[in-house]
Amino acid sequence: MAKILVADDEADLETLIKQKFRQKIRDQQYEFLFAADGNEALNKIQQHPDVDIVLSDINMPGMDGLTLLSRLSETSPLIKSVIISAYGDMGNIRTAMNRGAFDFITKPINFEDLSLTMEKTIRQVNQVRETLKAIKENNILKMYVDQTVLNFMGSQEFESSLVKNEVVEATVVFIDICCFTSISEKESPDTVVKLLNNYFDVMVKEIIAQGGYIDKFIGDAVMAVFRGNYHLDRAIDASLAVRNKIRELPSLYQDVSFTPQVSIGINSGEMISGNIGSVNLRRLDYTVVGDVVNTAQRLQSVAGESQVVINQTAYDKVKESFSCRKLGEVVLKNKTNPMSIYEVMD
Repeated sequence: MAKILVADDEADLETLIKQKFRQKIRDQQYEFLFAADGNEALNKIQQHPDVDIVLSDINMPGMDGLTLLSRLSETSPLIKSVIISAYGDMGNIRTAMNRGAFDFITKPINFEDLSLTMEKTIRQVNQVRETLKAIKENNILKMYVDQTVLNFMGSQEFESSLVKNEVVEATVVFIDICCFTSISEKESPDTVVKLLNNYFDVMVKEIIAQGGYIDKFIGDAVMAVFRGNYHLDRAIDASLAVRNKIRELPSLYQDVSFTPQVSIGINSGEMISGNIGSVNLRRLDYTVVGDVVNTAQRLQSVAGESQVVINQTAYDKVKESFSCRKLGEVVLKNKTNPMSIYEVMD
């Protein structure tokens, strides 16, 4: 059941919401709490820390909605906020979004729109909570741990578990979007970010489908790690799927003409896995490091557009499962001897 806090000084809004959502309240899908201003809302959250979303007006006596947004970002970052206000000008919308609002709805309220927005917001909250749960329970989903995450992990025992280091057998994949720098130099920041996120969404879907996880995003590149049974095979399957899906994307996006292609490097072997960063700053990356990782990145750097490149060791392991062609020998950075490399065709 989703717990929703409504912060608004309009007395009849409580009655209206209870009427419009009576079915979901009866079915115990939604539970509503109500507050007349930001101060009362914060008190209600202290009493009910399991609040999922806050629906807040802007103009209220006591603490206004924009101040409430700032306070929620500091004290309850897992709670998603939706502003509901008659003041729907761009200035208020931008201020609300900059202070952490998930969405913005104007008054008079369109309850169909509000219902859809609430469902979308609750899904986002559930995804965040599931991610945090997965981070706690399963190392394979530990991607990035910062102050916000650590605040909600609970015990010192869990925090201690985050700094455990181990040697693992795994496969690392580096995926780079070819020539994307040219777009970032010409287009607006909003366009660049939206376009890049669209490409990343495609990649992430295929990586997760093969049991991999995203170690980090590096500019316009992705570093993914695969562990467990057949990790090299699954990494190659995911890479081929990424290559093919990216190829299928349209070359025109919001008046931006760009044909996306990726170059991919894959390497497999032993590496060190652990939380690396600054404990004092509580800024830690749960990541893998070592020569295998460095080599994977350098294999990506020599891969051409739409190429999935592996070395001789990986080729010997997968040559019966995948069609490959030898590209020749290359000298990689910090490697004394030339390395034979292969392109995985399918």
